[in-house]
Amino acid sequence: MSKNKSLAHVVAVNMGYGHERPAHSLRHLASKGKIIIANDYDGIPAADKKLWEDGRKLYEKISRFKKVPILGKIVFGIMDELQRIPEFYPRRDLSKTSLQVWQFYQLIRRRGWMKHLIAELAKDPKPLICTFMTPAFAAEEHGYPGEIYVLATDADISRAWAPMHPKKSRIKYLAPTGRVQERLKLYGVPAENIELTGFPLPINAVGGAVPKAAHSDMARRICHLDPKAIFTSRSEKTLKAHLGATYCKDVRKKNGKPISLAFLVGGAGAQREIGAVITESLKREIRQKKIKLTLVAGTRPEVAKFFEDAISKAGLAKERKLGLVNVMYEQDRAKYFTQFEKAIRGFDILWTKPSEISFYTGLGIPIIMAPTVGSQEDFNHRWITQMAGGMDQFDPKYTNEWLFDWINSGALARMAWNGYIEAPTHGAYRIEDVVSGRPNTIHDLPLVV
Repeated sequence: MSKNKSLAHVVAVNMGYGHERPAHSLRHLASKGKIIIANDYDGIPAADKKLWEDGRKLYEKISRFKKVPILGKIVFGIMDELQRIPEFYPRRDLSKTSLQVWQFYQLIRRRGWMKHLIAELAKDPKPLICTFMTPAFAAEEHGYPGEIYVLATDADISRAWAPMHPKKSRIKYLAPTGRVQERLKLYGVPAENIELTGFPLPINAVGGAVPKAAHSDMARRICHLDPKAIFTSRSEKTLKAHLGATYCKDVRKKNGKPISLAFLVGGAGAQREIGAVITESLKREIRQKKIKLTLVAGTRPEVAKFFEDAISKAGLAKERKLGLVNVMYEQDRAKYFTQFEKAIRGFDILWTKPSEISFYTGLGIPIIMAPTVGSQEDFNHRWITQMAGGMDQFDPKYTNEWLFDWINSGALARMAWNGYIEAPTHGAYRIEDVVSGRPNTIHDLPLVV
């Protein structure tokens, strides 16, 4: 896989991180290596900008408001109901247009939403890969001449992701999971318009069709997370067959190296308080160099300041200078995603709500799950649980106790292995095959729902 193929226009939106992060993992396919942000590009009409901004601000405000006792849950529940994912069983026809889809099409048809964007892209009609559905809907309505693909970004999706008349639509879907593939059929999308690809993880962290980077990182991580060899000794034959006879070479000789834990907030900055509690709970273990903590603030300066204050309150200024506790923050979104992609290979554990980060268990990184925010995260939670690649957080106040029980018992090593074996890793490679129109060069994904 070579870089900057200019194979497609990769289109995302900067609402949270869930749609932009997978687009960033596909930037090597993007025209001129650039991701197009549908709600924030040079020359965007003021009317379009306002429509996008009003929606984003409302979502982020309600996401943060959720923590307000009683009233916050009610308000968030109303918003979440509009994008609720229905239970899958019993299988039934779910193709009826939802209110949310109807509203999208009214804006596209009556107010010309995104007509300018589509006209600009049509000057060079490469295939479109959209990590949010509405630019794809607009492309079809405004007569985009090239192929149109939608990459779903959660383990299950609502009716809002399918077009108004799915059986008549030419939009094609890239499904990250078997559940999304089957769900789209219930929404009326023809089977021939759906490809099961997996989620696009960063290619630097995968390392090729033969995943050399993920393989070597897994070999290091699984031993690091199992200092007493409880999991690895019981699974020795299997691990040697996959990772080689010397997969733990040098790892346990360097068992003084701290385990690297990253805590991530979402794009709205919700759940930052959990990061502060984790910092306070682990301060002794950080000082003892048992653990290295990275608090990922993303692109939100107020969250970065909150984390910096939490580090100061915990009395970890010295450890901050030593790099034992860090805040990851970048004002520029593209730089943040690049920074995170570079750092991901060094993380041993990810602690976050089950967002798009759920799919990173495929790299062999165990996921500690914070409470969900929204219907789609409930289904991501189910997916991680089914993969056995992570589990729910216990009380963050006692992280210093239960986290090390999980390490010393080999539980996190077991989760890392399960995620590595069960969850898709090569989504970016399969997507390239599909969009370029060539036969699949990576093994087919099993239908795991």
